[in-house]
Amino acid sequence: MKQAMLIVNPSSGKEEALDHVETIKEILTEKGYEVSVAQTEKELDATKYCQGACKDEFDLIVSMGGDGTLHETINGMVDQTHRPLLGIIPLGTVNDFARALDIPLQVEEAVDVLRSDQTKAVDIGRFNDQYFVNIVAAGAVAEATSEVTPEQKTKFGSLAYMMEGMKTLTNHSYPIRIEYDDKAWEGESFLFLAALTNSAGGFENLSPEAEVNDGKIHGYVVPKVSMIRLATIASAIVRGNLKDEKDVQYFKADRIRLTSKEELVTNVDGEEGDPLPVELSVLPSHIQVVVK
Repeated sequence: MKQAMLIVNPSSGKEEALDHVETIKEILTEKGYEVSVAQTEKELDATKYCQGACKDEFDLIVSMGGDGTLHETINGMVDQTHRPLLGIIPLGTVNDFARALDIPLQVEEAVDVLRSDQTKAVDIGRFNDQYFVNIVAAGAVAEATSEVTPEQKTKFGSLAYMMEGMKTLTNHSYPIRIEYDDKAWEGESFLFLAALTNSAGGFENLSPEAEVNDGKIHGYVVPKVSMIRLATIASAIVRGNLKDEKDVQYFKADRIRLTSKEELVTNVDGEEGDPLPVELSVLPSHIQVVVK
């Protein structure tokens, strides 16, 4: 019999996650799975559960929670000898990865996707010794988004990231060196973004050039410019044509190395990441995700 593990963050989805567990079990049982349920209680529980399921050669892992739960689950799956199919029930505030894969954000509709036999291969990004699925940011916005409180996320959603980020962008730029493949950019920058998908911070057109399985990291450098130009660039992020702004440096790469003369933090899939220096690379079509 096929084996499935449902990794549930019970505090996600306004603490309604557990209300849907029985329905999911029924759907997966009908599809021939024996279902195990693992509830997270603390940080890295999802990673630990996922690693165990990989070692036991489970056929399917379903992540039920927000972007943080999904991030931990994928970190437990990447580089394992056996990688199960991945199902996603998005219950967070932003749910970028689900957006990029057109997985419904309504929980009942997302649960129904588990009936599907369709899968899609997706790229995974390597960030030093960790992994990411959507975006890495370095600079003022990365600092600001790390400071967004859970209350702000709940009240304003993706707008909270933009509000805090724009507030900080007007005050700080940083020296940064960006080496990508056989090229480099160096100078004062307000922001650097490395995207794997089109969605980040809830903005589904932030990087419309990025496909979930194109095997590339899409880089955007926002250099130090006047406040008027910065306001125009900020609106370009919302409109989805950031790469077309004349001051913005856009590139595609397999590998990126970021360094700075100053202490500079990063934000990885919405969570605080390692300070610079950092190295990024891509694992093409590394995980199979259940899609509608």
